[in-house]
Amino acid sequence: MRALHEDALEPYVLVVDDDRDMRETLVEILEDEGYAVKTASDGDAALAEMRRAPPAVVLLDLNMPRVSGEDVRRIQLADRSLRGIPTVVISAAAGLAERCAELTPSEVLAKPIRLADLLAVVRRFCAPPGLDAPA
Repeated sequence: MRALHEDALEPYVLVVDDDRDMRETLVEILEDEGYAVKTASDGDAALAEMRRAPPAVVLLDLNMPRVSGEDVRRIQLADRSLRGIPTVVISAAAGLAERCAELTPSEVLAKPIRLADLLAVVRRFCAPPGLDAPA
């Protein structure tokens, strides 16, 4: 079952990154492709949004102040209501594969992100805009 964005009544992508330019770039790309997008600039806001209206997929940066992406993912895995939300780690962090091993993300994309890779990953979890999401 796909999560529905409360306002748009369609699956949405949650972009979580403390870098405003990165958030804005990802939002622009995804909205240009027709996806509904919400953002969070820190881990606390991301967890609150996931609890309010679970997204179809989370694009999660690891390196954020206060509540890191790693912390978000650990909390997500420990919380039955959040565990099933597909989460894609997007990071320029050194040792990315090793850091993600215990986090078991749905996918890992290293920054800088290739546009084709980003869109392919989002399509895996969100139906193309204008079509019903797969069950």
